[in-house]
Amino acid sequence: MKKIILDNNIPLVLKENKNTPRHALCFYFKITEPEKKAGVYTLLNRLFLQGTKTRDAHLLAQELDENAIDCYSEMKQDFIRFKLQCLNEDFEKGLEILSDIIKNSTLEDFEKEVIKLKGEIQAELDEPKALAMNSFYSCMFKDHPYGHTYTNILRDIDSITKVDIIDAYNKLIEKSPKVISLVGDFGSEDVTGLLKKYFSDIKNNAGCKIKNDVAELVKSEVVKVEKNDASQAQIIQGWRVPTIFDKDYAAIMVMNTLLGASGLSSRLFLELRDKKGLAYVVRSSYEIYDHSALFNVYIATEPKNIKTSLEGFKIELDKVKNIPVSETELENAKNNLIGKRQFFSETNLQQSSLMAYYEDKSLGADFEQTFNKMVKEVSAEDIQRVANSYINDRYVLTVLAPQQYLKEM
Repeated sequence: MKKIILDNNIPLVLKENKNTPRHALCFYFKITEPEKKAGVYTLLNRLFLQGTKTRDAHLLAQELDENAIDCYSEMKQDFIRFKLQCLNEDFEKGLEILSDIIKNSTLEDFEKEVIKLKGEIQAELDEPKALAMNSFYSCMFKDHPYGHTYTNILRDIDSITKVDIIDAYNKLIEKSPKVISLVGDFGSEDVTGLLKKYFSDIKNNAGCKIKNDVAELVKSEVVKVEKNDASQAQIIQGWRVPTIFDKDYAAIMVMNTLLGASGLSSRLFLELRDKKGLAYVVRSSYEIYDHSALFNVYIATEPKNIKTSLEGFKIELDKVKNIPVSETELENAKNNLIGKRQFFSETNLQQSSLMAYYEDKSLGADFEQTFNKMVKEVSAEDIQRVANSYINDRYVLTVLAPQQYLKEM
């Protein structure tokens, strides 16, 4: 793995994997200006593959298909990233198409995409879990772009104009910090020269200071969502915790693994599903953003089990706070976490994405090695300390259920 700074000041991270048939490239554009209307970046992301100045949507799709090129964009809370994967011999063709998409998108079919997005959101919100999660994040990140959930987008979408989309596009291309990562069997291929050829006119804004502070959660909030046709109650309880840049990052990751992110062996699964039979789905998660992060526990259960499930959450969380985890369970959680991450970084595309993700956060493209060392150093005392520090009385609890069960809470 090596890092090169291109002439336009964009960091390029390269990793050569011999005898692999496909190159994989990721191009990160950090979102520097929070959207004022919910859905602007969502719409922008959806419009990138709707055609360029020289290729309409049909021709673009046909060219990608004929050359077996995977090329698409993804929008997350802090960035939009483009992913390209193609056969080694078609790498320049893939770069030319990606360059055309990034630099020459016409953002056509804006009105049609608005209608499609509204329909998809309305259909999604018919699902109990999606509706519950929507309410949870809206409350957890109230008045912040991280809380721009489906209902917020539906609220704002009719006020979004194509001018808003073009303005967001121009700022993304011209003002954002950028990172490129590439993994593949380069051989004697001049990949740096090719990247300069197609992207040298895109400038990096590496020194941009991004202000997107998240207001502190000062008290607990309980959100009740009434859905009388729901056969299951959806329960999410979450806390704000430090993000990836903090010294406690690895300890929170291990805590999350042993509590609910390690599948059949996790405590929540064993205690609430296997022993108490409360649910088929129960888990915890640790979600990372640039300016915040959250830890949450989730269960889908029969509505009559709401109180029992909440008590079950409290019991298991109190155990983590008050009873040191055994060395065996701690080592199992660490091995599970490291092993799972290795599994999800086997392909060139997965590696490229991870390298760019870390480089985008200024942690260094090889941060995964550092992280594994951090995980191995996590102690039972660290688990107790982070549990007591961050799982407190400042949380958001969202419960979706039929009205009669919400009244009994």
